[in-house]
Amino acid sequence: MSLEERFGTAKPVIAMVHFPGLPGRPRHDRDAGRNRLLDVVGRDLAVLQEAGVDAVLFCNEADIPYQLAVGPEIPAAMAAVIGELHPSIRVPFGVNVLWDPRASLAVARATGAVFIREVLTGVYESDMGLIAPSLGDLAAYRDAIGASDVALFGNITPEFSSTIGTRTVAERARSASFLGLDVILISGPEAGVPFAMSDLRAAKQAAPQTPVLANTGVTADRLAETLAVADGVIVGTSLKVDGITWNPVDPARARRFMDTARQARSAPAVAS
Repeated sequence: MSLEERFGTAKPVIAMVHFPGLPGRPRHDRDAGRNRLLDVVGRDLAVLQEAGVDAVLFCNEADIPYQLAVGPEIPAAMAAVIGELHPSIRVPFGVNVLWDPRASLAVARATGAVFIREVLTGVYESDMGLIAPSLGDLAAYRDAIGASDVALFGNITPEFSSTIGTRTVAERARSASFLGLDVILISGPEAGVPFAMSDLRAAKQAAPQTPVLANTGVTADRLAETLAVADGVIVGTSLKVDGITWNPVDPARARRFMDTARQARSAPAVAS
């Protein structure tokens, strides 16, 4: 399925909906509990949809320090909140449980998400430990739980990490495409930090048959340049009040970003 079929437009803008700290994590507000989760997530979802984003991505961004395998309380809380808000969700959505692909798939299956975002290929040393996903096992799990229609968005330059080995971005993109990822993601070194345009171009050239999205540090000021290469973007921090990851979504920033996206998508293609 193409991005246009999945999201209703070419070069989609997928906006982050960041959960506050979830149960069991240091930033969780025990006193406010579930009501705070619903209030924060519901408010940002409403603002982003009003701004006209093409899709949203629910993520437990505030659960720092991150884990490579989460407890059942994390996907349970996320699924409960998304389920309660489901009647108000008007756009396609994905889920990302940092950094646990099986948990992400479980939430996606439970809530009707159309994609997950995770590290799915390669091996990386990271601030969370050794990231060594098993795509074959995950594919079997996806089939076993009836989630074969959930697309796999794989980050091949994950934040807070570096690759083990000498393969280039182009080589990793080519193999990720061969192994069946639906979308390849290119990130910067951490959330909100820009990716390298050279990495984006290398991935696009190496795997022209697989969509490549910019995954971190996307801003309205550079959106036209980014979409000239990328097949779409995932954006979070630059839509927040004062451009700070942990703040609420800023309605004015979100509207400006989508106005810029529409202009960029309607601009005549320039031959390279």
